[in-house]
Amino acid sequence: MVAEKRSRPAPKKRKAAKPVRRRKAAPKRRGLLGTLLWPFKWLMILFWRIAWRGTLVVGLLVGIGVFYYASTLPPIDELVDGRTRGSVTLLDARGETFAWRGDQFGGMIRAQDVNENLRNAVIATEDKRFYWHFGVDFYATGAAMVRNYRNGGNPLSGAGGSSLTQQTAKLLCFGRPFDPNTWEDETAYEADCRRTTLWRKVQEATYAFAMEARYTKEEILTIYLNRAYLGAGSRGFEAASQRYFGVSAREVNAPQSAMLAGLLQAPSARAPTRNLQRAQDRGATVLRLMRDEGYLTPQEEAIAQANPATLSQAARARAGGYFADWVMDSGPSFFTDGTTEDVIIRTTLDPRIQTAAEEALVWVFENKVRAGSEAQAAIVVMSADGAVRAMVGGRDLTASGAFNRATQALRQTGSAFKPFVFATALDLGMSPFDILLDEATCWTSPGSGEWCPRNYTGRFEGEVTMVEALQQSLNIPAVALSELVGRDNVRSVAESFGIVSELANGPALALGASESTLIEMTGAYAGILNGGSAVKPYGLVELRLAGDSEPLLTATGGIRERVIQESAARQLTWMMYQVVEGGSGRRAGVEGWEIAGKTGTTQGARDAWFIGFSGDYVAGVWMGYDNNTPLTGVTGSGLPAEIWHETMARVLSGLTPTPLPMEVPTQAVAPQPQPQTGQGGDGLGFTPEEADTIINDLLRELQNSGG
Repeated sequence: MVAEKRSRPAPKKRKAAKPVRRRKAAPKRRGLLGTLLWPFKWLMILFWRIAWRGTLVVGLLVGIGVFYYASTLPPIDELVDGRTRGSVTLLDARGETFAWRGDQFGGMIRAQDVNENLRNAVIATEDKRFYWHFGVDFYATGAAMVRNYRNGGNPLSGAGGSSLTQQTAKLLCFGRPFDPNTWEDETAYEADCRRTTLWRKVQEATYAFAMEARYTKEEILTIYLNRAYLGAGSRGFEAASQRYFGVSAREVNAPQSAMLAGLLQAPSARAPTRNLQRAQDRGATVLRLMRDEGYLTPQEEAIAQANPATLSQAARARAGGYFADWVMDSGPSFFTDGTTEDVIIRTTLDPRIQTAAEEALVWVFENKVRAGSEAQAAIVVMSADGAVRAMVGGRDLTASGAFNRATQALRQTGSAFKPFVFATALDLGMSPFDILLDEATCWTSPGSGEWCPRNYTGRFEGEVTMVEALQQSLNIPAVALSELVGRDNVRSVAESFGIVSELANGPALALGASESTLIEMTGAYAGILNGGSAVKPYGLVELRLAGDSEPLLTATGGIRERVIQESAARQLTWMMYQVVEGGSGRRAGVEGWEIAGKTGTTQGARDAWFIGFSGDYVAGVWMGYDNNTPLTGVTGSGLPAEIWHETMARVLSGLTPTPLPMEVPTQAVAPQPQPQTGQGGDGLGFTPEEADTIINDLLRELQNSGG
């Protein structure tokens, strides 16, 4: 028991185990390849660390930019019309539009209001994922950059791949309005807005994101549809629809929609008014895109392809280019070329007469003029009060802004000037049956020496009446008569009738040595038709701002003061009627109509004229070369008379013949002559027989003494 009670010895304390020290693993050997690649790996790590931070910073900046742009974007109503200049719409005499100038805007139209075909055509052509992205189509942008790199090496130059929202951002120039102090003109402004750089692409994307944040897709599309340029001065699809098809963008069909959408890539080059076939070809491509995107069934596409869009009658007509330019020049520039408002101008143009003049010109040059000829021609048709009904300023009938030979070309008038000589004599009391001498005669002018004119035929006819002298366009009697009645009087009559160009001082005045324009000459002849009163040719009837009912300007032309007595004008009309009936103007005659007129051919045949009139209209035709080269085998009695005939035969077709306002003189009682020295004078009170004797003696004396 003692043993049991013996206490057990305390257990010995165990020493703490020493921690086991693990040996470090030996570093892996990189090997030769690893050693070589290690610097690149390190650079990639460094690049990644910088890139994600940079991306974060760029993203933050873009976010700030998006917030800023979105907060400054105005309501879309303020963005749809971004023009810096206004438009001019020209209406013909019937009130129908025939020409446009400036930047045309048809009024705001919303995306939901345009025809569905048009909306679908734009989406299929410009941005088929428009409704799915947030402003930038990264897939399309990347694909475009790859194509650009392969084609030219610069991924930012070439096909853009911009979304429709990005294109709208560029149309808005990222919110920068046009400033004339920054850009030379609007063209430079738009070019700068389209400039492509890396920074501009970032700015474009930022603005696009902001637009997506601020506007709905339909609102963005509305801005685009109203701002896009579509050629021929059309800003927006509403203006283009009206310009090319004469209908609203609400009413265009599938082929018309496809043609309009096809203009977005190259609006000026593909404008249907410039090249209809090219516009139709591009429209056919857009129709296929619409089918591929499911907007058209194969059957609908086939029907549309078989019926391509064509221009409206107003757009198809080539009429009015020269006339429209002339009317624009006749109005104040702040309402025409320089207008910032939308202006409506009603004019005197008669489209039927304009078409007649154009068709006549084309027909004569195709059938009567040798192929390859560079000869030019111009035509003016007006009413007796000076209202211009048609104007052709050259053979290029589609020209706009071109040199207008009807209003700008100063050319010698030749024998077309002679009626003013005879008008002066008749107004001073002479008779169409008074005798003149056609014989070799010379005149001397100070500083010019002796001048001996000849007739075109080379013959002299001896004694002839005044009417015979005009009918055969004899030169000697015309000069002698001008000297008899007074050169200053002839000049005064011509100027009063509207010849504002400087007139010659010497005896050659009578033979049209002076220069004038076709519209001046035609207007002067209108004074003969209306009974002897001057007219001012005009084309502008009234000018008003779009939306206003009251005009700001009205016609400033029309009949002016009397120049010669009515009886003198009526007798002169009868004399000019004889020119067409049996004289040098026979080719101008129109069957069933009384026509009066006068031919004109200048020295060396550099200019050929025919100006004449029916009871309703006066028309003038000029023909020649721009470089003053002589015409070959052409006189006023030839091609110009034929162009006049072809024009007026079309103009007068279907109308009831109107007699000429002429007075047939009698030989029994001849008016008393009043020889002039250029200062005017009173009648001398001779008997008719004495007057005839005096006139003949004077004429012989003048011609035998050389003036």
